[in-house]
Amino acid sequence: MSIVVSIIDIAENEAKKAHAEKISELELDIGTVSGIELNALNFAFESVKPQTMLKNAKIKINIIYAKSKCEDCSFEYKTDNVYNLCPKCNSYRTHIIQGKEMKVKSISVD
Repeated sequence: MSIVVSIIDIAENEAKKAHAEKISELELDIGTVSGIELNALNFAFESVKPQTMLKNAKIKINIIYAKSKCEDCSFEYKTDNVYNLCPKCNSYRTHIIQGKEMKVKSISVD
């Protein structure tokens, strides 16, 4: 819930800077290893947005699938968690290069 409240605060502050009366669309990028549960995020939005400038807004969520890169062999691969071994060389020296995103991508206002 606190994440949704923070996102709404960001969106409303930006809308007010543009002298808008309402937000018609909010687009988010959410990574698959960001720690965000999408069902809980959607439920929280539906619970909170009726009292905000996003009352009738469309919430669009872009899912960013996680990718890791091996520091030993430079192989890049899709992953579903942060602890996978490199599938090419079995190294533990890997790091997430995509999929931890949690950001407001765009806000459409009226």
